[in-house]
Amino acid sequence: MDLDADEVERWLCEKAPQDLVDRVIRARLQHRTGSLTINRAKRGSMTSEMFNTWLASSPIKRSRSPNRVTRSSGEWRHHLGLLDEGELFMELIRDVSNELDIDVLCHKILVNVGILTRADRGSLFLVRGRHLVAKLFDVTVDTELSEAVDKAKEEEIQIPFGVGVAGTVAETKQVVNIRNAYQDPRFNREIDHMTGYTTNLILCVPICNYDNEVIGVAQIINKTDGSHSFTEHDVEIFQRYLTFCAIGIQNAQLFEKSIQEFQRNQMLLSLARSIFEEQNNLDCLVSKIMTQARDLIKCERCVVFLLDLECEEASHLEHFGAKPGNYSLEKKASTKNSTDTLAEEVAVTQEQQKDVNFTTVFELGSELGVKKINKNVKPSKLLQIAQEVASSTQLLNIADVQVWAASLSRQPSMESDEGCTDHVPIKSILCMPILNGKKDVIGVAQLINKETGFPFTDCDVATFEAFAIFCGLGIHNTQMYESACKLMAKQKVALECLSYHATASVDDTIKLAQDKIPSAETYNLYSFKFIDFDLSDDDTCKATIRMFLQCNLVQQFQIPYHVLCKWVLSVRKNYRPVKYHNWRHALNVAQTMFAMLKTGKMERFMSDLEILGLLVACLCHDLDHRGTNNAFQTKTESPLAILYTTSTMEHHHFDQCVMILNSDGNNIFQALSPEDYRCVMKLVENSILSTDLAMYFKKKNRFMEVVENGEFDWQSEEKKALLCGILMTACDVSAIAKPWEVQHKMAKLVADEFFDQGDLEKLQLNQQPMAMMDREKKDELPQMQVEFIDVICLPLYKVLCDTFPWITPLYEGTLENRKHWKDLAEKVEMGLTWIDHDKIEIPVEEFFTHKSTKDIEFTVTTLNTTQNSTKKSNTKVSKKHGKHT
Repeated sequence: MDLDADEVERWLCEKAPQDLVDRVIRARLQHRTGSLTINRAKRGSMTSEMFNTWLASSPIKRSRSPNRVTRSSGEWRHHLGLLDEGELFMELIRDVSNELDIDVLCHKILVNVGILTRADRGSLFLVRGRHLVAKLFDVTVDTELSEAVDKAKEEEIQIPFGVGVAGTVAETKQVVNIRNAYQDPRFNREIDHMTGYTTNLILCVPICNYDNEVIGVAQIINKTDGSHSFTEHDVEIFQRYLTFCAIGIQNAQLFEKSIQEFQRNQMLLSLARSIFEEQNNLDCLVSKIMTQARDLIKCERCVVFLLDLECEEASHLEHFGAKPGNYSLEKKASTKNSTDTLAEEVAVTQEQQKDVNFTTVFELGSELGVKKINKNVKPSKLLQIAQEVASSTQLLNIADVQVWAASLSRQPSMESDEGCTDHVPIKSILCMPILNGKKDVIGVAQLINKETGFPFTDCDVATFEAFAIFCGLGIHNTQMYESACKLMAKQKVALECLSYHATASVDDTIKLAQDKIPSAETYNLYSFKFIDFDLSDDDTCKATIRMFLQCNLVQQFQIPYHVLCKWVLSVRKNYRPVKYHNWRHALNVAQTMFAMLKTGKMERFMSDLEILGLLVACLCHDLDHRGTNNAFQTKTESPLAILYTTSTMEHHHFDQCVMILNSDGNNIFQALSPEDYRCVMKLVENSILSTDLAMYFKKKNRFMEVVENGEFDWQSEEKKALLCGILMTACDVSAIAKPWEVQHKMAKLVADEFFDQGDLEKLQLNQQPMAMMDREKKDELPQMQVEFIDVICLPLYKVLCDTFPWITPLYEGTLENRKHWKDLAEKVEMGLTWIDHDKIEIPVEEFFTHKSTKDIEFTVTTLNTTQNSTKKSNTKVSKKHGKHT
């Protein structure tokens, strides 16, 4: 028999006897029920795959179980009709036991209750706060799920506790069974008038959870069997069934909350990704944030106000000399809904609102894209509310804007909605401040009009609070990124200006390029006893050029002569006129390196490129020295100390060196290959950083270890860098090996510079400087010089001359000067002084303080020595403002 199953079923329904139809249906139901039982036994926990499948499917599709006969089919109805009351009850309980979709569950409950009690239709209300909200309304046994859900969404019915039949049941937790609805004062006749339906019987039962708290109310109307009342048996069946349904409702509500939390977390993760993806574009970031907020909380509009940024170009003059405003206040946790409370607080904050200046507004309507308004922000209720939130940093949840505005004294302009994107009337607003990491208000976000037409809920508030945190981080990061870009551009412009003014003039370059360069012998460049005192400034530059020419570097590396001249002049120009660490010190260090290479025969260990790098490093090793050391930069928290935490000044010297080389017409390395350029710049950097004595102490032990091992090959990269660093230190302190007259004069210059720093530490930092920088301990300097020689200089020169005998003059000169310093130290102990007081006693005069100048007393002490006794006379000299002891 080759027949379709549907045709067989149709034939049976039309022509077969009723007893045969009943037997066939019962057999099919037993088969399917057994299949369902097997499947139910295998049902496990909800996996992530099932969870995602559940999320992806629609409520309509989720309501159709593949293991159950279609609910609307005659077969399902006929099956239920064959069951006795107990079996029917259990079958309907199984029907709702595993349903997690709240809409589907409520629909099944009402349909099943209608079957159990033979009610005509029913409604189910769920508790929200102190209100009942109609989840599904007027559902019959034949009402499809989609129809019921759409009808409920068209107009959400809310009933306060204690109002109407359902409200009374929610308030009292008592069953209400009405035989004549129109005679009961609690019945609302308007619904019948609107629908044309006549309500006679009403049975309303509370739905309670395990703690006997009302979570909903179910209501059924009229009987389909012609009965004139709901019997006690109907009430009992209704209550028993709702007891089981309460468990399902709570499970479905918990699951719905977990879905909402999952979606909220996904949104926050997506927003976090947006923060990093769009941090270079504020407009794109805000657009994403607003779109996600609108879609998540289901509102019609979203508006974001941003406060005036200090980095705006037009605000420089306005904010010049003024302390930046701070809108950060401690946020209060309460959400304001009371109009009376708001009225009191607004009166207090009206003055603060005047200081809140929004310069940028982003609006996202229901249809149009994001609209941005700059500067010209027109007055409106939205602006007024945003100003109040920014001033108070309190979240506002306004249920009815018109009532709220009418209760407060408003200017006429505040009643206008001018500037709205799509002119949607404003009903409700959820408004929250946007804070950065420092709790400063940087903007205000507003959500306008829920799509349901009702006020924003506590769940919306909680979601929006978490949302606002990410908004604050994202907007603040983007603003900081834009500010950083502007600052980098300003720095680039400033660097271009400084580079222009820091380089030598064309006239000076032409003059030096045309001048005759005397021989190395004329300047005594080969000698370790070179003295620059008699050289003019022009001669110092010529002597520098002579060293490059004598090493054949100009020809070897194709350095244009005028470029070399301009570079030397620019280097000289970038040394400050401090007392010791100036251009002449750089010249002396470079000359010592030249003498070590030529006279000391160290050039045999160096390539031409390394000789070029060493001379450049010596000339640039103290560029832009301020007369203060690294410790002073750290104590004063100078910008340089912020840039570089170690070898602060040395890093700055190298940066200045690079700046000069990159300036127009100063690149003496322009003809080098990329590889040679990389090598020479690395050598210059390491050599300049090696002049930090802290670096010397780290390298000294390693160098001595190499020497003690009898090392004669210095060509490996690591040993060559070590050797170059040690040579740089030897050149930097080479003034200690000069003839005594030169060394004594140099020591006074160093002491003057140190004393100036000590004076600054006393007056600016209110700290006691170390002994070598303390003007009051000037007579201890000879002994300090002895210690400096013993700790640093002699060990350094001793190991160098033992390894490279040709530089012995440095060691011998240091030994000779040590004798002089030792002699002076002994005489100081006898009461003698070692330097002229008229120079060393003058403290630094340039004190930059914002306070009024205090009266300062200077004391000049003169030590007069005779054979028998030492007399001290103190002369007190005070400034004209008075004395201060």
